[in-house]
Amino acid sequence: MAFDRIQGQVAAVGMLRRALASGRVHHAYLFEGPDGVGKEMTALAFAQAMVCTSAPAAGHAFSEGCGRCSACTRAIAFARQPPRVPLHPDVVLIERGLYPPETIRRTRPETQDISVDQIRRLVLERSSFPPHEGRARIFIVRRAEELSISAANALLKTLEEPIASTHFVLLTSRGNDLPQTVRSRTELLRFAPLSEAQVRAILEERGIPAQTAQAAADLCGGSASAALELCNPEDAQKRDAFVDAALAAMRSPDLAAAVALAETQGRDRNALASQLSALAARFASLGRSLTAQRSAGAVAAAKSYETVTSAMRDLERNGSPALVVEAMVARLRGGV
Repeated sequence: MAFDRIQGQVAAVGMLRRALASGRVHHAYLFEGPDGVGKEMTALAFAQAMVCTSAPAAGHAFSEGCGRCSACTRAIAFARQPPRVPLHPDVVLIERGLYPPETIRRTRPETQDISVDQIRRLVLERSSFPPHEGRARIFIVRRAEELSISAANALLKTLEEPIASTHFVLLTSRGNDLPQTVRSRTELLRFAPLSEAQVRAILEERGIPAQTAQAAADLCGGSASAALELCNPEDAQKRDAFVDAALAAMRSPDLAAAVALAETQGRDRNALASQLSALAARFASLGRSLTAQRSAGAVAAAKSYETVTSAMRDLERNGSPALVVEAMVARLRGGV
């Protein structure tokens, strides 16, 4: 069963299973939680359940998706050529920039948000008609917080009063950025970060060596997709180089090394966030080791960890990468 493959989301999956069994499936769900924790996998499992052609189990209103029929197979199989969307015509994917401009009747690509043109063309023009094949049509919106104001407004009436066979699943890691008018028309299901053990198991299933998988699980913040990116050897080498340079700058007799390190930071904020996470993990590991040894240095390691995590928050608040690094190293040198 597709739902059985989803790790670490017992509450969210349980709510969907109970809704399917009882027949009280909501017309619009909001899946909110960090990236890489199974939101889209759960949305596709839900889509399978809604389009599956097998008979439901005794006493259940819906099947959970047999995973064998043509409908189930096509619900989670994606086209090999762009746009890479599910092969089942009643499972519709919405995402910024996914479709060529001409497909959604635009003259320019979507570069900043999900346009009202995409909503009109792919949602509104379809949602008033019955599904092509099955008993339901499911719209899955990736990064729903990227809906433009006009797109969100155009979607409101359909979200509030869809025809009986139309369902929506909105995916977001930044639910607070969604208009309240959209949130109020959906049923919220929260998705939690995965545990280190769950992330490690996912990576090892993909053939990643145990030591590499553990290192990525330590740094990924509970996101399997982030962990997979962390397993890239080139990125790992860059993280190690950053950590070594930051520690050397911390021990340097002046701020010249800190300034030099700061000047190497470009515009890749995601890469710097990963490097800062690696540095924080280094201090956390050091702190645990010193605590076990009952060493007074454990306090300094804890303060260093707090300094790095503070720098990570500054970066998230759109701080300049160079200034964030320079200020962080200055605080590390001062022991505050």
